[in-house]
Amino acid sequence: MAKDFDPSGRVPDYYVNAGTSSFTQFLTHASPELLPGRRPLPPGLSADIAPHGTTIVAIATAEGVVMGGDRRATMGNLIASRDIEKVHPADSYSLIGIAGTAGIGIELMRLFQVELEHYEKIEGTMLSTDGKANRLAGMVRGNLGAAMQGLAVVPLFAGYDLSPHDPAKVGRIFSFDVAGGLYEETGYDAIGSGSLFAKSALKKKYRAGLSTDAAVRLAVEALYDAADDDTATGGPDLTRKIFPVVMSATANGTHRLTEAEITAVAEQVVAGRMENPGG
Repeated sequence: MAKDFDPSGRVPDYYVNAGTSSFTQFLTHASPELLPGRRPLPPGLSADIAPHGTTIVAIATAEGVVMGGDRRATMGNLIASRDIEKVHPADSYSLIGIAGTAGIGIELMRLFQVELEHYEKIEGTMLSTDGKANRLAGMVRGNLGAAMQGLAVVPLFAGYDLSPHDPAKVGRIFSFDVAGGLYEETGYDAIGSGSLFAKSALKKKYRAGLSTDAAVRLAVEALYDAADDDTATGGPDLTRKIFPVVMSATANGTHRLTEAEITAVAEQVVAGRMENPGG
């Protein structure tokens, strides 16, 4: 007879009892092998067997936040994908971008989306911005074993705070390390292999109180600078019409720039660099 088989046909109690508002914690009891960090891995480093994604930038604005990500994924010295999407809405008022092992990162992002939706259904209210960041930190910490074998994922989380301590700072940005360390950033941040160059571009042009439109332009410029010096970051591809994914989160919810909108911004940035390659 199969293990845990119930002849009555009843499902285990943890499927029918509310128990916890955390879907990840529920999955830990119900099917822990489905969690990204719980899967057994062969010994040795595994970093070169899976595509890696970079680079993500986030900028606080007067209305909320803007997040953008390039579209390239690499596997060693090869381009594994030219059009991967690394920036997604986490819920109605927040965004998540992932850098690192692409497959695990996308899975973690989807699990985080379910985590926030599950909490809302169980509790009847939305998690606070700090609560969302703390939940994500715990999920990153759960992947530490895989990260030590080279399959690391580092997210960037940003959102519009519905209950800000300072009404002038409704846009909040959080970064993480592979051990689940959580850090709130001021103004802007970037992650991924091109983050050093992207943050240098942001540092040069960022000003507090930027409009959403200005932040979108700045995000694309920062990604352009990252691609200019980092081979793992893909710049605007005018030939294939592949441009960064850029999203905003404001009091009106999350919004992804349409193809026409991001094309116009990217073409303006490229045209400007043709006249002044140094930016």
